Amino acid sequence: MSDASESMPHVSHISARLEAALLREVVEQYKLIAQNHFKGMLSLPQFALVNSRACLGRWVEASRTIELSRPLVLEQPWGVVVEVLKHEMAHQYVSEVLGERSETAHGPRFRAVCERLGIDGAAAGMPEAPPPGESREAHRKVAERIARLLALAESPNVHEAEAAMAAAQRLLLKHNIELQREKIALGYAWKHLGKPTGRTSEAERILSLILGKHFFVEAIWVPVYRPLEGKRGSVLEICGTPDNLEIAEYVHGYLVATAERLWEEHRQTQGIKSNRDRRTYLAGVMTGMSDKLAGEAKKSETAGLVWVADGNLSTFFRRRHPYVRHVRYAGQRRTDAYAHGREAGSKIVIHKGMKTETASRGLLLGPRR
Repeated sequence: MSDASESMPHVSHISARLEAALLREVVEQYKLIAQNHFKGMLSLPQFALVNSRACLGRWVEASRTIELSRPLVLEQPWGVVVEVLKHEMAHQYVSEVLGERSETAHGPRFRAVCERLGIDGAAAGMPEAPPPGESREAHRKVAERIARLLALAESPNVHEAEAAMAAAQRLLLKHNIELQREKIALGYAWKHLGKPTGRTSEAERILSLILGKHFFVEAIWVPVYRPLEGKRGSVLEICGTPDNLEIAEYVHGYLVATAERLWEEHRQTQGIKSNRDRRTYLAGVMTGMSDKLAGEAKKSETAGLVWVADGNLSTFFRRRHPYVRHVRYAGQRRTDAYAHGREAGSKIVIHKGMKTETASRGLLLGPRR
């Protein structure tokens, strides 16, 4: 995979100890991908970090080596590093398992392998979500209506704001249902939200459930590595159409910031000195928001708007994550802080999406390819 972005910052330097730990993590990531995606059919190669910005990664058949750009692994999010590694492993698979010698490096068999396994098969450029497609006139008008409703949701009048937000949610639901009924070919992508953390809080887990249940994306916590610290962590990944990813990213950032603001206000009004109850309060805020959205969803069902899971998105998600284990999360002990947070969360109004230039493209619409 070549032609790295020219906007990548200057290469970082790490100690020999951290670089050795980084290579060990690459090997572990390789083993995991080899087992989950390639069914154990690949043999472990050698790995090397190279000081190249022109090439993100390369499979060298003669020496059985996967080369990765040092600037890439030190400066880009771990999710991007994993996508480049998958790409080079697909080259190894075509070379050593399929024995393909006649085609070009990114020929039909390589592209077919990438398509089947949900791997970015592009020959160049940083792996990233494709830009949203241009919307047809009818879809553009829907986006403009959603944008107007979200703008109304900024009203200082709580009842007016909540009514506008509820109307926007119903319209978004109706629009996604119509897209599905029309069987429009949607493109799907992934995005990591927030910074990698060593421990996922209850509030963060509830927020991921909110996104997955109410904003037309699949959400999953995935392991990542922080090479500059030599530590593992986890980060929230969402999968969906590029435009739905955009609104889910906005909602995520908005709710995180709003929950923190509500906690600070609660501390001041209650005269609380420490942050001991902060995590519990934030979990309460997210639960309150979840309760509110669930109530709106029931109203939509009563009105005959019922969302059936997007089978194509489910397929895309399963290709990226062939083995997903679902667990129940019991949560923390409930306290007064949790109750206060839940009450505050039930009053949150989500407003003003990230994009307002609806004249040029839809706000929350699925892309066409």
